[in-house]
Amino acid sequence: MKTTLMLTAALAASAIATAGMAQTPPRATTAQGALTGTIDNGVAAFLGVPFAAAPTGANRWAAPKAAANWGTKVADKYGPACPQVLAPPGGRAQWTDEFMHPAALGTSEDCLNLNIWTPANLTSGRPSQSGLPVLVYIYGGAFNEGSNAVAVYNGANMAKKGVIFVGINYRVGPFGFLATPELSAEQGGASGNYGIQDQIAALRWVHDNIATFGGDPSKVTIAGQSAGGMSVHALIASPPAKGLFRGAIVEAGGIGGTFGPKTTAETNGQAFVGTLGTTTLADARKLTVEQVMAGKGTRGAVLADGKIIPAGGPPTPAASDVPVLIGANLNEGGVKTVTAEAWKADLQTRYGARAADALKLYPANSDAEAKASAEQEAADRTFITYQDFVTRRASSQPVYAYQFTHVLPGPKSAQYGAFHTSELPYVFNTLHLTVARPITAEDRRIGDETSSYWANFVKTGNPNGGALPRWPAFNDGRQVMNLGDKPAARSPDLDLLRSGQPPRPATPAAAPAPAPAPAPAR
Repeated sequence: MKTTLMLTAALAASAIATAGMAQTPPRATTAQGALTGTIDNGVAAFLGVPFAAAPTGANRWAAPKAAANWGTKVADKYGPACPQVLAPPGGRAQWTDEFMHPAALGTSEDCLNLNIWTPANLTSGRPSQSGLPVLVYIYGGAFNEGSNAVAVYNGANMAKKGVIFVGINYRVGPFGFLATPELSAEQGGASGNYGIQDQIAALRWVHDNIATFGGDPSKVTIAGQSAGGMSVHALIASPPAKGLFRGAIVEAGGIGGTFGPKTTAETNGQAFVGTLGTTTLADARKLTVEQVMAGKGTRGAVLADGKIIPAGGPPTPAASDVPVLIGANLNEGGVKTVTAEAWKADLQTRYGARAADALKLYPANSDAEAKASAEQEAADRTFITYQDFVTRRASSQPVYAYQFTHVLPGPKSAQYGAFHTSELPYVFNTLHLTVARPITAEDRRIGDETSSYWANFVKTGNPNGGALPRWPAFNDGRQVMNLGDKPAARSPDLDLLRSGQPPRPATPAAAPAPAPAPAPAR
């Protein structure tokens, strides 16, 4: 099985270069120099394009600097990922190789690069189309791993729907989010959030250069999943990011608005530096990547530094008031195991006088039905937070909410269900790049349908269009779009669900505030 996964992943990684061999390569000219790209699945692709200088030496743990001029550059291969612990062959649990950075590409501090897929013909060096909308995608990985070279983030099929797709890299782990008092003193009173600053730098590069690929810099939508979705919330809150995008997509990234305090991050960061065996920032910047990665006690996390992310809250006020598409998968919290009797008892405990109403919506006539009901009820409670999100935004901009329920087929599908991240091959219509999975015609239909909703939102700020089933805004009647075998809008009883929220464990008054929980594994 692992041999098959490795072979398939290797073939997928080499497919772009092979596809471009027999065709005239596309060309483009950016502010830093000329690019020669490749043809991927029938569209122009420019891969591994630097959008900032290597954050090495004195630039380690600093805001990204402008990329150097390169004259002419061949951009037909993915670049390295930022430093991280790579997954073993076969991936991790349900996240098999198609969800992981290809180990063959390696990692490097010189990692601030992006990939562009455009429907415009660029064989002449000038785009055959102009004014195209742009989707900038930000990967997940708990702010500790991730890469724009992950197979299912390929943007060719989105480009075929009339959208320029840009996948960016950003620093993760201690390289992307270390904050210390010394760093803050060096950098005007705030440190950390280097990964978010990388994302802003990539957006600025897109703003300045995307027209040469046929794009419109005023028509940029940002999107991210998991930690990438949290990044989207951070960018919405960030004053330096204002004006760089007009729409936002959040997949399994929570509802945002709460970021860790600067003082806690600095304390944790100082402790981390102490585990490196150094006493000064200058010494820490001289360490090898491996020595920094061996440090103990800190993880990637966005913080309210008062500079990139405003201090105060929650919630942190939004700097950018834009349309939002937001949602999660049915089994983000895993597949439940529960008997009918246990489920009935749970509903009685949590819902009390309204237990009978809850049982009608989430029945338990058998153990199998109780299991399905427990999964659905847990997933539906997510929409309580979306209602709060809409309320506190106090905005006329629409919010479109979804729940993705289709199960990506595979040997562990029954074990994991519609798991965290499994919507992405459908969202980007990249099922052809999944490995060792029995993809069916029905899967391909759902992929075409789901990716069309996303493409429509990028084009207009509204997922509706064509013959797609209507997706109402969540602002209008708290309706949620069920994306699966038969897309349909429904209205979860949020008032009922709110009455049955599990009680939160009490926190002792003397206990310090807990650190923000890390993002899920992807």
